This record gives sequence, structure tokens and C-alpha cells, in this order.
Amino acid sequence: MDRFPIAVIIERRRLDNRWADEAWEAVGVVPAFDDAQPAMRQIVAETDRDQFRVGGFALELFRDEAANYFLNLSSPVPKVFVMWRLEGGVARPATVTVSYGEAARLLDSGEQVDGVPMSREIADWVGAFVNRHYEPAPRKKIRRNDPLAQDREQP
Repeated sequence: MDRFPIAVIIERRRLDNRWADEAWEAVGVVPAFDDAQPAMRQIVAETDRDQFRVGGFALELFRDEAANYFLNLSSPVPKVFVMWRLEGGVARPATVTVSYGEAARLLDSGEQVDGVPMSREIADWVGAFVNRHYEPAPRKKIRRNDPLAQDREQP
């Protein structure tokens, strides 16, 4: 499988703050094999928060990013990174990735990116890809800066 269909759970919290009325945050990513509807659906409605499910996304893996997937999986808490933008006062997920490198590039360009814990199904899928395609870089012997090395090399 080269694509893993997912849906993003995004939350709006109401704030008691004079500068902002609400805060948005991606709080989850769930597999969506049987429901890939891109429409935003409200799934939680409480007085202080709302949650929405946004489908229509798929994780894709690329061989040149295998080292970044490995770094993510070997971290204490592997994450799925969700880049979202405010459109008309509503947060809309735009990109979803499991690559540390891609998430860093998005953050460096000024985008809003949230990391959410990776589910076991996604971690197993990414892990199988990493096992097939990741090759650690060969270790290079580091030559220390030794001012007396030339004296020792002469007979």
C-alpha cells in the first residue's frame, strides 16, 4: 500500500482572553479506510470546545524521506504532523506528513504545524516502509585535531 487514507481531528477551544476568542489545534489523526469524505463534520460540541473531523487526506511515503521517517519512529512519541491554515475563521488542514524534515520545512516557512501522536496502525505501516527502504549512512572515522600527529608519524 503506497497511500494510507486518514482523517484529521481539529479542535476549537473557546478562550477567556481579551486578545483572542478561540484557539485552534489539530488533536488527532485517525485511519479512514471506509470514509474518505473531505467535508468537515462536527463530532464534539461542548460549551468550551468543539471538535471536527476532516477527511480526504492520505499519507504518502517517499524513499528520499526514509531517514526522516526513521527519526520520527525512533523518537519517544512518534507523531503525525498536520499543517493547517485559518480560512474564513475556521482552521482547515492542508498537509499531513510523518516526515520530520517536511514538518521542519513547513515550520521554517512560517506555517502552523501541530504534531499529534501517531496511531499504532500508522506506525506499523510507516515501520514496514522504513524497514524496506532505510539504510543508515556509513559511519566515517573522524580524525581528531592532534598537533603532534605529524611528529609521531615520522620514523
